[in-house]
Amino acid sequence: MIDIAILGSTGSIGTNTLKSISSERNFKIKLLSTNKNIKKLYQQAKKFNVKDVIINDKKIYLKNKKFFKKKKINSYYGFKNINKIIKKKLNYSINSISGIDGLEPTLELIPHTKNILIANKESIICGWNIISKKLKYYKTNFIPIDSEHYSISELIKNEPLNTIDKIILTASGGPFLNKSFETLSNIKPKNALKHPKWKMGKKISIDSSTMMNKIFEFIEAKKIFNLKNKDISIVIHPDSFIHAVVFFKGGLIKLLAHETNMQIPISNALGIKKTKIKNIKKYIINLNNSKFDLPNNKKFPLLNLIKLIPDRTSYFETILTTLNDNLVDKYLNGHINYKSIHKNLLILIKKPFFKKYYKLKPMNIYDINNIIMITKKYLDQNFKYYE
Repeated sequence: MIDIAILGSTGSIGTNTLKSISSERNFKIKLLSTNKNIKKLYQQAKKFNVKDVIINDKKIYLKNKKFFKKKKINSYYGFKNINKIIKKKLNYSINSISGIDGLEPTLELIPHTKNILIANKESIICGWNIISKKLKYYKTNFIPIDSEHYSISELIKNEPLNTIDKIILTASGGPFLNKSFETLSNIKPKNALKHPKWKMGKKISIDSSTMMNKIFEFIEAKKIFNLKNKDISIVIHPDSFIHAVVFFKGGLIKLLAHETNMQIPISNALGIKKTKIKNIKKYIINLNNSKFDLPNNKKFPLLNLIKLIPDRTSYFETILTTLNDNLVDKYLNGHINYKSIHKNLLILIKKPFFKKYYKLKPMNIYDINNIIMITKKYLDQNFKYYE
């Protein structure tokens, strides 16, 4: 049997993971988790006969503790209990918890799994230096399952780093690809959430529309694959069929393509490769119709942030993530307009108050949580509305 734990099982990635293994009899799910979606967590535990679940919201946990006990399912509050649940190294663990809240469970999981699959951008962006040390210490294999980074890992597998000339991340351009930035002031959240290709959560959908999600992926690729800023570029590919392109020294170019379905990278990462491509003609048409374009910084102003990314790990990534999270939340709650996300972020990230942290780096999760608290406090005291 292949033992697996899925953290964030009620979210998009977790749900797709369960779909991927639903017909695989050799997978045994040892642990599921959620923050608040108790109904879905119970349905999952019942369907897959899972005996242990973690609920990461204390009030929700206390409210439902008796319910799970009655159903003969062990429920726990918080990820510190992972070591009570998992007694021997699992074959696979997946962390699909969104936001910086995913960092702690990543660190808790690593000692208990042979392979860890991560779709949590913020963990990698803010804490990769901490994660990578722990991976090495516990000899745990890391597999990215975001479609872009999984594609890159497959394309450069067994290739020496010094043979890579350029890595290309593809971006759909989001719902406003054909609109000018000047016309976006009054865009309502319901329109910004309409991604043309992917079905995602609210936060990541807004990030995709502003191109912030691609900047995060840029930083992820840099950290995961030990690259410099100059080694990575972004191109617009509206069809989202080709997920990464790698140029090699010597003239070779490799690309990886698949449908906009997260089950594909997840299944392949888990070694499930039974599904055959039924309609070859459809894929040939998709390849023939593949179009690429260079992104326009006037249309996507946040791409100017790439020039500010330090080559070395620092607090820059955590501050950037925290500022963006805060601004997206303000937009979704009607406190600022759409263009203001961009203008505020570009102004705030250059503030002297934050710049002093860009030459320092976090050494542990407490350092990261501390700079998040400092950034939020600064915003609470100094936020100004820039339209």
